[in-house]
Amino acid sequence: MKRLIFTITICLAASFVFAQSTPADSARNTTDTTTTHNKHVKVKLGFGDDVPQVNINSNGPDTTYHAHKAPGFSFGVTFSRIDLGFATLIDNGSFTLSSKNKFLSYRQWKTSNFGFDVLQFGYRFNSAFKIYVSGGFDWTHIRLRNDITIQRNAPVLTYVQDSIHFSKNRFSSSYLRIPLSFYYRSHEDERGNYFRLVAGPEIGILLNGRVKQISEENGKQKFNDDYHFAKLRKGVFVRMGYGIMGLYAKYYFNDMFENSPDQKGLKNFSFGLTFGF
Repeated sequence: MKRLIFTITICLAASFVFAQSTPADSARNTTDTTTTHNKHVKVKLGFGDDVPQVNINSNGPDTTYHAHKAPGFSFGVTFSRIDLGFATLIDNGSFTLSSKNKFLSYRQWKTSNFGFDVLQFGYRFNSAFKIYVSGGFDWTHIRLRNDITIQRNAPVLTYVQDSIHFSKNRFSSSYLRIPLSFYYRSHEDERGNYFRLVAGPEIGILLNGRVKQISEENGKQKFNDDYHFAKLRKGVFVRMGYGIMGLYAKYYFNDMFENSPDQKGLKNFSFGLTFGF
């Protein structure tokens, strides 16, 4: 997970650096074009005017994201809506866990949510509004405070108290996420940026649950199971921002766990930063 976040951070930084061009660079590029006659190639990662594009040997300004696109359908691969934030448990409307759920006590600043989209299909009505359905992945990592081990293959969500101390005790879920997005953008300013607002429903299909522990006695251990996480979760989301960065929030209506009566009413709320609308 750390490697994935590091790789994404490097990619974002690289895309920002290469997007910049000084006057000297522009002059140098013009000279290179004159002398080497580079062939300019634009590769579309799907079909339709709304899909991402890669410009190869292009010395002119990139207007891919600033053009006022005509109405129409589009489908393609993407790497966008990268969410990086905090996850919070809500116990029957309260941010304080009930006595039955105290074993899930967690470190708020180390309990995280991370996700991104990889496919997108949509329809643009005009330059300001479009709708699309996308597919991606979403992880929730709960950093437990207590030295406990959540049990696998148990009839309900249960745990055992351990006699050793864990320097890390993480309880995680991973989902395939499928959001339906209603997208609005304002007019561009003089720098080519604009305000964006995206909201809609989202469903998630459980891929896996995991307990990851680190201790001096046992080293690093990982245990996989569904841990009674909801097989299908349903919620809503909102994203808003300016340029490539913004804020997001997600709330899921159904319980985090199923077939486990003591966890009835325990829900998941996430919020944080989002990159690449």
